[in-house]
Amino acid sequence: MSDRRTRRRMAVAVGAAAAVAAGFAVTAGAGAASAAPGSVTWQDGDSKFTRTISDVNPKEGDIVTSKTTFQRTAGVVEYIYAVKDLHPTCLTYVEGSAKVDGSPRGLESKGADFARIEGSSIEWPVRALVNPNTRTFEFSYRVGADCARETPLMTTMHYGGSLGSGTYADKGPTVTVAKNATSTSLAAVSGGVQVGQSVTLSATVSGAVAGDSVDFYDGATKVGTGVLNASGAATFAWMPSSAGAHSLQAKFAGTAKAKASESAPQSVSVSVATSMTVSAPASALTGSAVTLTATVTPSNAQGSVQFRDGSTNIGVPVVVSNGTATLQHTFDTAGNHSIAADFIAGTGFVNSSAPAQAVSVSVPDAATATTLTVPSTADTGAQVTLSADVAPNPGGGTVQFKDNGADIGAPVAVSNGKADLPYTFSEAGQHSITAVFSGAPGFVGSTSQAQSVAVSVPNVATTTTLTGPATAETGQQVTLTANLDPANASGSVQFKDGNVNIGNAVAVSNGKATTQTPFTTAGQHSITAVFTGNTGFKNSTSAVRVVTVSTALVQTSLELSVPSAAQTGTSVTLTATTTPADASGTVQFTENGVAIGGPVTVANGVAKLEHAFTAAGDRTVGATFTGASGFTNSNGASQTVQVSVPTPDDTVTTTTVTVPATATVGSPVTLSATVAGGTNLPGTVQFYDGDLPIGDHVSLVDGVANLEHTFTTDGAHRITARYSGGQGVKASASAEQSVQVTAADNGGTGSAGSLGTIFGSLGGAGRSGFGS
Repeated sequence: MSDRRTRRRMAVAVGAAAAVAAGFAVTAGAGAASAAPGSVTWQDGDSKFTRTISDVNPKEGDIVTSKTTFQRTAGVVEYIYAVKDLHPTCLTYVEGSAKVDGSPRGLESKGADFARIEGSSIEWPVRALVNPNTRTFEFSYRVGADCARETPLMTTMHYGGSLGSGTYADKGPTVTVAKNATSTSLAAVSGGVQVGQSVTLSATVSGAVAGDSVDFYDGATKVGTGVLNASGAATFAWMPSSAGAHSLQAKFAGTAKAKASESAPQSVSVSVATSMTVSAPASALTGSAVTLTATVTPSNAQGSVQFRDGSTNIGVPVVVSNGTATLQHTFDTAGNHSIAADFIAGTGFVNSSAPAQAVSVSVPDAATATTLTVPSTADTGAQVTLSADVAPNPGGGTVQFKDNGADIGAPVAVSNGKADLPYTFSEAGQHSITAVFSGAPGFVGSTSQAQSVAVSVPNVATTTTLTGPATAETGQQVTLTANLDPANASGSVQFKDGNVNIGNAVAVSNGKATTQTPFTTAGQHSITAVFTGNTGFKNSTSAVRVVTVSTALVQTSLELSVPSAAQTGTSVTLTATTTPADASGTVQFTENGVAIGGPVTVANGVAKLEHAFTAAGDRTVGATFTGASGFTNSNGASQTVQVSVPTPDDTVTTTTVTVPATATVGSPVTLSATVAGGTNLPGTVQFYDGDLPIGDHVSLVDGVANLEHTFTTDGAHRITARYSGGQGVKASASAEQSVQVTAADNGGTGSAGSLGTIFGSLGGAGRSGFGS
């Protein structure tokens, strides 16, 4: 018996990298364009194994061959009994491909993931030093469609021999099945593609399977998707929405088993369908131009239109503008003409033709002209002659005279180119007369220009004269009078302001009509009186009378107040008071008719002026109020002032003013003036705030004048007092005293004085309450 040693072989590592780590050599072919064999080598005891796959990057349908070579590197001979080659389940064993050392060998068994052969106990010896020192077992497989793609699929082998058995898990080499190469083509799209019309796009993809999707693109925009059928074709109904060049392409995105591919871009020109109609007159005359019109839809279609008469072109093509092309055409021959039109489309649009329109063309009759002669005026009941002349002489035909479009009698026969009609108007008014020539063989009918006849009832003519004011104010009643000539004319008068009636018509009585009316608006008003006569009298209208209406002003009056006596060189106060008190304007004071200073502005109905007379005697003081907008002017009654020259022994006086140092706006204070220089002094004191008088003159009581005054503005106020003096007593004025006026405090915070009052009311207890 031979000596047998038992080996225990275990699977080591996983994949080619693990084989390298275990000390085995791994080699692989380069690239996937051709067969890429891969090998893995490992040592187990005195046995060396080399396993080779003929193509580790096969494609679906390829045949790959697995070869395992056994080699003894030392030791005793080993007899191989059986070899089991393991492969991925998606590989299918090729019948009859099993070989040992290149010679076919019947397969012992196979399964979904293995193929196995077995020999006799001495059939396959492997020796270390003498041949045969190697044995090679070979199996071939076909790559199936269900193989995972671009994923390493493990192969390995098991064997049994005289020295034991070897079970090797994940030895490899691995097989990575490449994705199916694909190619995509887009069938040529036939010409004549139009906007809004469906076009079938067809793509064919080789290398893919039925049910895979193909995307169709218009430029960068995906327009739809089709599904491959059993023949590898997919379709999509494309409906372009815009005209112009479109770049179409079919793109296969690829699947888990097939690579992506796309067709070459295909440029397709899309046009817009058009339609057209042609219009022409139903009839025409030779020598007279008519308009031929072609209407193209859509209206933005670009191109030109060639009009045709039958098969003969009319002129040159006419450019379409806003969907329309027009052509003026004159027919040269009489007869029936068939007018058609062809649209010659520009880029992006489709040609179209319009159905023909029939035009009946005839030779025109000779033109005629009818001239009407009528009187410009007529009276009812008086016969006049209406005449019509027809040129050239038609030698026949009739003329129908018309009054305001209504026939006058029967048609009148034309004789020697003329037709006359005696006619009596029965109604007054404007009558528009025309003459219509009926036409005659070889002559065209014609109508005269209208002639106007003013027909009136032979009544008595009248004249209307309007009287009234030339000016008025708004709201003021004015009287308007219309005088009729003759005076016995009967009827009514409608007064008018422009075209607007003023009230109702007024009956004429004794040759006159009168109305009263107020004007409500200022401006120029054009007034007329329109007389409508009764039977026997003609109507008449007055000349325009212009009434200038101004806005009514507020009436004012002026009262002047001056002292009865004064001395030269001594200032007195002249006062003018207006009514109403809100009247605004100025007052000009005068002395003996000469203006004193400039106009003084009225404030709260009062104007005051300080004035010193320079001449003695009786001086007449006057005042004139000049109203601002909306107020009338007015004059005050003149006043006389007896002015005397002061005597040297007049008593000299001094005036002092006493005022509070401070005051509050709105709170009254007392202003006091003391005049020294005698007892029972005559005259009065006038207080001033700056240059403005404060209140009225105050009489002296025991040489003192007091005035209660309330300041209305804050700030520093300069207060003075001026004593007027009197008979034998000279006037005097005080020095200025300043009052500091502050605004009233209406807030919630108390003043310092009020706080002092509060603290004072607390007393000692209050102070102790705050601590020390």
